[in-house]
Amino acid sequence: MKKHIIAVSVLALAAGAAMAQGVDTLAKIKERGAVNLGVRDSSGLAFTLGGGKYVGFHTEMAERIIDDLGKAAGKPLKINYQVITSQNRIPLVQNGTIDFECGSTTNNLARQKDVDFAYTTYLEEVRILVKNDSGINGIPDLKGKTVVTTTGTTSVQHLRKNKRAEGIDFKEVMGKDHADSFLLLESGRADAFVMDGSILAANAAKSKNAKDYKMVGEPLSVEPIACMLPKGDAKLKKAIDDSIVRQIKDGSLAKLYDKWFMQPIPPNNVSLNMPASEGTKAAWANPNDKPMEDYAAK
Repeated sequence: MKKHIIAVSVLALAAGAAMAQGVDTLAKIKERGAVNLGVRDSSGLAFTLGGGKYVGFHTEMAERIIDDLGKAAGKPLKINYQVITSQNRIPLVQNGTIDFECGSTTNNLARQKDVDFAYTTYLEEVRILVKNDSGINGIPDLKGKTVVTTTGTTSVQHLRKNKRAEGIDFKEVMGKDHADSFLLLESGRADAFVMDGSILAANAAKSKNAKDYKMVGEPLSVEPIACMLPKGDAKLKKAIDDSIVRQIKDGSLAKLYDKWFMQPIPPNNVSLNMPASEGTKAAWANPNDKPMEDYAAK
């Protein structure tokens, strides 16, 4: 009986390995004539203007990747935009609902167990956003305050791990998505919003009174943001990485960054005024898919 169980287990492991090696999303895309692209609707890197229009640095970068995939496939590819959330993004990649996603996902070791990541295209800093009149200028001022973050993200964990937060008791509330989290801050139900700096800047820029908000304190963490794709699909990863390298080398990625972070953007034609960080420039200069833990170790 024991030998039978062992044999079944070995067969199951072999089948799992075969499935991982057999993933070929590019073949599915070519046959379908379309890419099911995961996008975000309220991120600093990818957001919606409503009416099925999705824009932003990572959304437009993904569209250029898909143009390159279409050239390789010998035909233009249609894009089916699929809105994802922090909670469902990994399952939707795993079950094949989306072929890949380019939103605001951090590449870390825990996620690498379930999915793969393309080259890093943005180095994010987790920051604290508050209203100008809040009296909050850094972590120590959060004592007794209400801090909001978005369900399915790790931002408040970084805050609690920060040495300057030791002994500081604050209440934590969760927004269902980034827009909901910002609404809690905007309406006064939260005193601070802890999240990726680009997301904070974008939500403030889109608000009724963008000048009413400011980011305070030191960065809580540095996180590599990258497109996420199915685990074990080497062909798709190479195709996406090759497109990213092409965009870096011909200068189009830098121009795209300038368009979305340094120029006035819709819907309010306000500039986020966020020059590319030295970390982001270094990621472009030396393309890699290192996880967040490699940055924390430095």
